[in-house]
Amino acid sequence: MQPFSQLTSHVVPIDRANVDTDAILPKQYMALTTRAGFGEFLFDNWRYEEAGAPGRDNSRRTPKAGFSLNDPACQGAQILLSRKNFGCGSSREHAVWALEQWGIRVLIAPSFADIFYGNCFKNGVLPIVLEEQAVASLFDVLRQAGRLELTIDLVGQKVIVDANTAYAFDIDPMRKRSLLLGIDEIGQILEEHSAALQQFEQRRFRLEPWLAAGQ
Repeated sequence: MQPFSQLTSHVVPIDRANVDTDAILPKQYMALTTRAGFGEFLFDNWRYEEAGAPGRDNSRRTPKAGFSLNDPACQGAQILLSRKNFGCGSSREHAVWALEQWGIRVLIAPSFADIFYGNCFKNGVLPIVLEEQAVASLFDVLRQAGRLELTIDLVGQKVIVDANTAYAFDIDPMRKRSLLLGIDEIGQILEEHSAALQQFEQRRFRLEPWLAAGQ
């Protein structure tokens, strides 16, 4: 995973509550056999007039007018702003893969579905929970200005709007460390317990030398 400490980016809004994982990545794309290539199908049913399918050329489909991901002003956004219960529905990790591969590194919402929230950290995406009023204020600024740029300070745990406005957020210390270092849970275990693991393997090979065959 790519280490994360601070990010400044404009925002792409999804002004809906209860956005489920089938909306984030429709079920037909679960048939893809690799972990790559999901980004182009993010919010697929909401982005195009015609139904999509794996292998279908998106350039031949008609983008839906008014949907934020089709707005040129939102291209390149790395922060997605949404309403409560984002990522509900099935527990497919593919939904987070699609967000990350489209370029999203931060999600901001009043709440997230539990499994989706955990999957974000496993894939280097930072989900930030802010109070509903704070999220509403961000949507208001975006509507009035037509564009919203935020700075996400993971070290200080702040969403910075401007010189006068910032929102603090909570994060589990272990998950924060994982993002800062750019390592997942397995990486953390290997880093913290490498000496103990090595000692265990050496002892195991001494007691059961046939395990070392071919090493």
